[in-house]
Amino acid sequence: CEACHGKRFKPEVLEVRFRDKNIDEVLQMTIDDSLLFFGDRPVLKDKLGVLQKVGLGYLRLGQPAPTFSGGEAQRLKLAHEMSLRPYQRILYLFDEPTTGLHYGDIAYLMEAFEELLGRGHSIVVIEHNMEVIQCADWVIDLGPEGGEGGGNIVYSGSLSGLLQHPSSHTGVYLKKHLERKAQLAV
Repeated sequence: CEACHGKRFKPEVLEVRFRDKNIDEVLQMTIDDSLLFFGDRPVLKDKLGVLQKVGLGYLRLGQPAPTFSGGEAQRLKLAHEMSLRPYQRILYLFDEPTTGLHYGDIAYLMEAFEELLGRGHSIVVIEHNMEVIQCADWVIDLGPEGGEGGGNIVYSGSLSGLLQHPSSHTGVYLKKHLERKAQLAV
């Protein structure tokens, strides 16, 4: 509007400053930038640090929730769960959490999963991404095809067993994926 010029605050509110920034300037900061700005505030540092851990450091503090992608929203929920101190173990179910994510963001997601597992929680992931599948303790491969040709348990067991299973499409693709990674590492 003409009064606030899109800043959503009255002039008298914008006059209040903290470390030379008003509320609008703070809300325009990314999570990464705000961690530097509020680094000496332990509670804020802890909360913002969890968002950075799940790869959301690029988001602005004041970014409206409806503008988040599905993957960003899912990682926000994951960050919330990571910030809690639950008194019981929890089973988390993720449905294709890597859809639309950059490979770098997948690494953040896997680190977040490791942290949840380290706290004694369990995770079930429905996924097609080979980077995620290769980290599984236990795989249940459904198929052998999709749609009408699927829905049967093709394989259930360890990753090494999946790689040896002849009728698992997932096992075949995962084996090729691991071989490519091994060649690139040389």
